[in-house]
Amino acid sequence: MNVHSHVVHHTGDVKGKSPADPAPPGSHMQFQRSTASAVVLAAISLTLAACGQKGAEGAPGMGGPSDVGVVIARTEPVSLTTELSGRTSAYLVSEVRPQVSGIVKARLFQEGGYVRAGQALYQIDPATYQAAYNSAAAGLAQAQAAYTAAKLKADRFGALVATGAVSKQDNDDAQAASQQAAANVAAQKAAVDAARINLGYTRVLSPISGRIGKSSVTPGALVTASQAAALATVQDTSRVYVDLTQSSAELLKLQRDLTNGSVGRSGSAQVTLKLEDGSTYPTPGKLEFSDVTVDPTTGSVGLRATFANPNGVLLPGMYVRAVLGTVTAQNGMLIPQPAVSRDPKGNATVMVVGAKNLAEPRPITVRQMVGDKWLVTSGLKPGDQVIVEGLQKVRPGAPVKPAVITAQR
Repeated sequence: MNVHSHVVHHTGDVKGKSPADPAPPGSHMQFQRSTASAVVLAAISLTLAACGQKGAEGAPGMGGPSDVGVVIARTEPVSLTTELSGRTSAYLVSEVRPQVSGIVKARLFQEGGYVRAGQALYQIDPATYQAAYNSAAAGLAQAQAAYTAAKLKADRFGALVATGAVSKQDNDDAQAASQQAAANVAAQKAAVDAARINLGYTRVLSPISGRIGKSSVTPGALVTASQAAALATVQDTSRVYVDLTQSSAELLKLQRDLTNGSVGRSGSAQVTLKLEDGSTYPTPGKLEFSDVTVDPTTGSVGLRATFANPNGVLLPGMYVRAVLGTVTAQNGMLIPQPAVSRDPKGNATVMVVGAKNLAEPRPITVRQMVGDKWLVTSGLKPGDQVIVEGLQKVRPGAPVKPAVITAQR
């Protein structure tokens, strides 16, 4: 640093002295010159000290290595889960419809209650069906009487034809009449059965056991056989179905991983259910089947699981999320989530401790989240030290002092 000092000498008319004459020792002029020189020297010293301090602060590489926490990458079997959304549906559903026409006389159940299979739900006016049954029963009695007379005559003619007391023609006519009377009896029995069935249909019974919904009719309403509108719906919710959907792309990826051996099939087909409020259903379910076709509108495949529902917590139509443990990655590598960041292109990267304990960025490929960790499929090898703590003070190529974290805090 160059410091230029300018001392300005003022000249003036001093009586008895010329401008070139030096000031006598101890004079006022000599004191001023000494003071100016001291000020200049002090300014030069302060400037040099400031420059030296600035150079010391700006010198690179003067700080020590940064303390960082690391985890050691290692491989282990990892159970991979898939979380899918779905809806619940009743295990059995029966829409109750009348099988005969008539006026509803009474409703025999409480809406929203539990009904048993075979329990009467509605009573339809049975008067016309009772009359039809009585008529059929009378016709059967008449047919049976006619059959008895025809049978006796046929038996007598059968005995007399051997002695020639009656002709063969008369005997044949008697035998035919007896058989015709027997057929008429059978027809009348069928008519009686039909009339009995229709009379029984006037009491509308529950086909299954379960909880019944609201009634669509009230006493006095006219109902018709096999009408489109159901009188009520009974649902068996002691077990429920959970219908799920999985994209065909995910299914293809899973099949490819199974083929190349990167993952293996899980020994359990259990399914865990998460409810709408975030809680977990206490009883695990079982995966029943996967559909054999892909929905062309959504590109997804249907899955179905069953769950026991003894307390009726699961209601038909609920939105749920099911967690399926389908496969196991034999050589999985789990890295804590805070260690993974994304570059401007969205690619996953981590910072590892490289040679000479220098921080080194490393691009990786992640498959999915497993708890609070990422499953890494490529980019790391066993033994790599992945920086988890202290990332905010680490830059690529900077020296670090790693300390292994035994348990992630």
